[in-house]
Amino acid sequence: MDQSASAAQRHVPVMLQRVLDLLAPGIGAATEADRRPVIVDCTLGMGGHSLAMLQRFDADVIGIDRDPQALEMAQRRIAEANDVVGRLLTWHGTYDQIPEALAHHGLTGADGILFDLGVSSFQLDERERGFAYSYDAPLDMRMDTTADLDASTVVNTYDVDALRRIIRTYGEEKFAHRIAHAIVNAREAQPLRSTGELVEVIRQAVPAGAGRTGGHPAKRTFQALRIEVNEELDVLTDALPRALESLTIGGRMVVMSYHSLEDKITKRAITEQSVSTAPPGFPVELDEHQPTVKVITRGTEKPTDDEINENPRAASAKVRAIEKTRPTRPARSTG
Repeated sequence: MDQSASAAQRHVPVMLQRVLDLLAPGIGAATEADRRPVIVDCTLGMGGHSLAMLQRFDADVIGIDRDPQALEMAQRRIAEANDVVGRLLTWHGTYDQIPEALAHHGLTGADGILFDLGVSSFQLDERERGFAYSYDAPLDMRMDTTADLDASTVVNTYDVDALRRIIRTYGEEKFAHRIAHAIVNAREAQPLRSTGELVEVIRQAVPAGAGRTGGHPAKRTFQALRIEVNEELDVLTDALPRALESLTIGGRMVVMSYHSLEDKITKRAITEQSVSTAPPGFPVELDEHQPTVKVITRGTEKPTDDEINENPRAASAKVRAIEKTRPTRPARSTG
């Protein structure tokens, strides 16, 4: 418990002030409409962003997290701040369950929504969770410790084609073919049970010179396995349209992503609602064709050099933000 509390105190929320500033007009719109503002923190983690929201805004915050340990720790941390007692509401689940989380607390919409994607600092620092390649631990990588699928199952039971696809697609790893074959060959002797064993297999599969330019040789494979175990991209794809649907008119949504696949999904969901759907050459733009959101950020915003120096894990962060201006259109079919 002491270790968790210490981690929470050390935790530096990414781009905190910019996130609060981006959300503020949505909170203000609710206040002006004489409605108590509601914010959804879709990735509660250690509660850093939620605590700051509660301290800055007279609003209620719903914190969503699939990690029971993170929920408990964030609740305990925020309970220690006397000025915010009773305003944090929680939901154990994934962030595609925003409507369910709101309904559970008797609410119908949110005036601000924040996604801070990827693995949390807490999960990375908890060695036994197996997210990090820098020290030996069980092959787990579950964000929700009650879930069935873990990294050991993926590594030891997926066939070589499935492993190659996951590592290449989710990890954007150019040596995916070699790594997948190396994993399958290694597990024929005995199952791979620890992160250290997996790192050694990857290290032997990747050309020695690759590490000098691409960082740690296991970095991309570990990212890919984590995404597969937690279905992160599938959940995000489902979550963003549901988040936009749950957002009130005038409300704002901020998404912080940390790799290109997350940002690509985010950009696609925003673009679908931020452009006119009027057919080319159509003489009049009907109401149903008009954009339903206004893009606040130009492209993506990134942390400042000072923020990166204070929190190196923020270096890859990219922020997109929108304001909802009209009711959300039904998502287009991708079939």
